Amino acid sequence: MPHIVVKMKAGRTEEMKQKLAASLTAAMTSALGVPDSAVSIAILDVAPERWNAEVYEPEIRAKMDTLYRKPGY
Repeated sequence: MPHIVVKMKAGRTEEMKQKLAASLTAAMTSALGVPDSAVSIAILDVAPERWNAEVYEPEIRAKMDTLYRKPGY
C-alpha cells in the first residue's frame, strides 16, 4: 500500500518512466509517511488513438467526482 497505476500516451522513454516512478515514490512517502518499500507503481502505455476510449471516457470523464486533479483538455 499504496499502489499507483499511471496510464499515459505511448512514446516516453524507459529513462523517463524510471524518473517518474522515483518522483512518485518520493511524493507518496512524503505525503503518506509510508516507507518506499510499501510503494508499487505500474506504468501502462496507451496508443494515442485509443486514449479517449480506454482512458478518458471510462476513467476521467465518467469519474470526475473522484479526481483530485482534473485535466485541462
